[in-house]
Amino acid sequence: MSTLAHTMMTAARSTDSGLAGPGELDRYPYAEAPVTDRVGAPAWDGGDPELGRVGRRASGSRGRGLHGQLVQQLGQMIVSGDLGADRPLVPEEIGQRFEVSRTVVRESLRVLEAKGLVSARPNVGTRVRPVSDWNLLDPDIIEWRAFGPQRDDQRRELSELRWTIEPLAARLAAGHGREEVQQRLCDMVEIMSHALAQGDALTYSRADTEFHTLLIQIAGNRMLEHLSGIVSAALQVSGGPVTGCDRPNEASLAQHARIVDALGTGDGTAAETAMRQLLTIHPEVERVVPAPREH
Repeated sequence: MSTLAHTMMTAARSTDSGLAGPGELDRYPYAEAPVTDRVGAPAWDGGDPELGRVGRRASGSRGRGLHGQLVQQLGQMIVSGDLGADRPLVPEEIGQRFEVSRTVVRESLRVLEAKGLVSARPNVGTRVRPVSDWNLLDPDIIEWRAFGPQRDDQRRELSELRWTIEPLAARLAAGHGREEVQQRLCDMVEIMSHALAQGDALTYSRADTEFHTLLIQIAGNRMLEHLSGIVSAALQVSGGPVTGCDRPNEASLAQHARIVDALGTGDGTAAETAMRQLLTIHPEVERVVPAPREH
């Protein structure tokens, strides 16, 4: 999915991620209770039944206020097909249904337009655009698709994309073994180990996301770095398991550790191999992505 928290360390680190810095593992905020289901955004009461169905699927607004909630609501409705292509969006109707100001509606539609979901033209108004126009690499759209009718396709496509991005990033990162980065990756593996022992899936997921995002960012390829948000979104959408990262277990943890060891010795081939093994730890993955060819 809005997306959930992105990188929790590095230059672009989010200040509210909650992850500890190097040497602060004892202060890491482990979750005290299992993660609960997302809180749904309010449904539209009455009126067009298509506009009302979104409430059953809407994910949390994550504290983004009325503007963020409206973007989330409308975005999910479009991605799920509740608002089909070329469907007109009347700002006055939206404002009345959500009880928000025209300014909130206008700014929300601008966000959706930037994502390629809608288009606004003089004398035509705002209309939903076809899927071919959407920015499918936008983390919000990734999340919305992952919670909608296209969830299976979205997770398969994400898995295939990760197979393209992450083994290459691991190999390239082996040539950029800065000591502070190596330590940070080690910290993430240690955090994941503690979280696994405590059955803390939330903490494990946060550390796992930082691990993979940081790995891509240190690969030394700016185009790959630009795709780090996609991997972050892929790790944070829910659903059936697609890669070894989706089910915290000892096998997954061991592969993360092997990647760190390979990076520490500058062995790009070993890092790439460990990443491929991590992404195929579960049998069901083999039906999604073929095993790499031997050369």
